[in-house]
Amino acid sequence: MELFVVPKKLPELFELERLAQSLSKHGQIRILDRVLHRGAEFPLYCYSFGPSDPEVPVFALFGGVHGLERIGTRVLISWLKTLETLLEWDSSIHDLLKRVRLVVMPLVNPVGMMLRRRSNGNGVDLMRNAPVDAAVRPRVPLLGGHRISPLLPWYRGASEQGFAGMELEARTLCNLVREVVFPARVSVALDIHSGFGTVDRLWFPYAKSRQPFPDLPEMFAVADLLDRTYPNHVYRVEPQSVTYTTHGDLWDYMHDRFKAERPEGSVFLPLALELGSWLWVKKNPRQLFSAVGVFNPLIPHRYQRILRRHITLIDFLLRVCASAEKWSKASGADREELQRRAMDRWYPKSRS
Repeated sequence: MELFVVPKKLPELFELERLAQSLSKHGQIRILDRVLHRGAEFPLYCYSFGPSDPEVPVFALFGGVHGLERIGTRVLISWLKTLETLLEWDSSIHDLLKRVRLVVMPLVNPVGMMLRRRSNGNGVDLMRNAPVDAAVRPRVPLLGGHRISPLLPWYRGASEQGFAGMELEARTLCNLVREVVFPARVSVALDIHSGFGTVDRLWFPYAKSRQPFPDLPEMFAVADLLDRTYPNHVYRVEPQSVTYTTHGDLWDYMHDRFKAERPEGSVFLPLALELGSWLWVKKNPRQLFSAVGVFNPLIPHRYQRILRRHITLIDFLLRVCASAEKWSKASGADREELQRRAMDRWYPKSRS
């Protein structure tokens, strides 16, 4: 069945289809799989640009893991439109894409987005769906993931069969990461969410544990570059466990698999951009009465501001990947110093 079956409820797919046609002359556009729901097929699009060499640095972008959080997909669509025009006239972007492989999966959970649900069509929260159990018991009941019922939010899914028991959308994301990220020596992923706090946060693993992240020196190096390059940026960079712990986090799962399968010295930095949507509600309390109001800016000028606000971050991370040799090869005393500074910044209690 044609995807145009849901034009009013899922306009994002129309834009992704148009972008697929326009950008196909600059890169590879694939439908990774199709999600079936009530007789309709919903494609999972992936846009790839840059060298085919699997070992070049990779920058991967993801959005729409939670169906209610449309703004993440909209930010990526907006950025893809910018890229679409840049590729027509800007020779520097072509030079940049000779040094880095860019991969974008803008809408991971199309059925959830159409249904205005956090979960997918089966009632499963994809970001609680990985076969990972938190080492630290989640402080907030249900929010950390549960297997009680798909009628309740944050449902992990009934299966405990490992990767094979995960939802199609989650397996598709993981397969893409394994395909394009794992072969690279250095890679960064940015997964865009919303729905928490009044500050835009850049979270990195772990969600399952308060133990320090294994690639902590490299994560600190990138955070320090962000601070020095854009000293007035709006992001709070921190481990997710500072805020809360959860079961089943996809990025915990994929990073652990990466460390187990890749040689020492390979670097994979998964970041989750958690947009501070409570500020939108604070400025416009009527959004509380909308199904999507807690997760998305509804006033036009605020919506437009969010679409342009994060272009700088995406461009920065693309350049970080293209220049990975400058920050990812610290060793010996230099790496120990980065580790020390990172521990002081993010895990001070562990050093006391």
